[in-house]
Amino acid sequence: MNIGFDAKRIVRNGTGLGSYGRTLINSLSAIDTEDTLSLYAPDQGRDDLRSQVILRPNVHFCYPSHQVSGIRKALWRSHGIVKDLLHDHVELYHGLSGELPIGIHKTGIPTVVTIHDLIFLRHPEYYHWLDVQIYKWKFFQTLKEADHIIAISECTKRDILYYSNYPEDKISVIYQSAAKRFANNKEEENTTILQGLGERYILQVGTIEERKNALESVAALEDLPKDIHLVLVGRQTAYTEQILRYARQHGLESRLHILCGVSNNDLPVLYHHASCFVYPSRYEGFGIPIIEAIQCGLPVVAATGSCLEEAGGPDNSYVSPDDPHALAEAVLTMLNRTDRAEVIARSQAYVHRFENNSVAEEVMDVYKKITH
Repeated sequence: MNIGFDAKRIVRNGTGLGSYGRTLINSLSAIDTEDTLSLYAPDQGRDDLRSQVILRPNVHFCYPSHQVSGIRKALWRSHGIVKDLLHDHVELYHGLSGELPIGIHKTGIPTVVTIHDLIFLRHPEYYHWLDVQIYKWKFFQTLKEADHIIAISECTKRDILYYSNYPEDKISVIYQSAAKRFANNKEEENTTILQGLGERYILQVGTIEERKNALESVAALEDLPKDIHLVLVGRQTAYTEQILRYARQHGLESRLHILCGVSNNDLPVLYHHASCFVYPSRYEGFGIPIIEAIQCGLPVVAATGSCLEEAGGPDNSYVSPDDPHALAEAVLTMLNRTDRAEVIARSQAYVHRFENNSVAEEVMDVYKKITH
């Protein structure tokens, strides 16, 4: 079978949707040597991201049959690609980032779409009004085209059912796959990036934006011993200034470290040497950083209210995203637990369900279900 995939995010996005696509393709091609995996992208994107896809004999990239630029790339991905899929005899198409081409349902090509989250519906205040309208239109249009939906968490499935009348029996919850690269041997690490971060630090990873709620982590520092620092890793936004202003006003500047542009080689180092991982995000579709932290042997304190309990499992702690005192107390408890090693071991056993091949096998089962 020739299986087509929407690969725009694979070649364009360093994290999030891009990581999901690259990890899934690499896992699928490892267990499925009979089918052809055709990755459709409007252009070649970034060399460093495209090269992360393992080009096994059954994996190849496909680009528009004629050169396109500007808005034509978006039009090709949302509509024009259908002709290419028919020309290439694609027998199943998977939209990896919540979208399907307009009109694909009419061609008879079976379709699967992965929906990661509906935060733009649940919390539209975090988006520009126009973006919300665009995302809403794309979501409801995709529902018309999709034969089956993969939701990356029970939380996302609940949101799909709440905001639409899409049939529940056509939704499968398949958790986002997490690569195992964060469990690498620490002896091979370059620890230069750790300079100046303090002997003990708690870590938060993810875009530094209002929804991720890093301000709660900063405020929690006031209730933690003064030798504990906070390291925030992620792309900075205007929200970062609010965090810096709070740190200055409360004398926390020397204990706060904000790092952006951290490489894939350095990020596991930060995980391995942290004392605890915190993730007080107000809403997520899943929570890959939590799984990465657990893989590296970290206890986790995250926020209630979305899907983070699903990602971290029952042995970690979850507190209100509006209570920095509770966050600090939970961190202290995690740092001082006499059974810390047992907690981490149970958590690592829990996250095996998210690792590579098991997820790929579940996705393959969906493909078989809708093509037979």
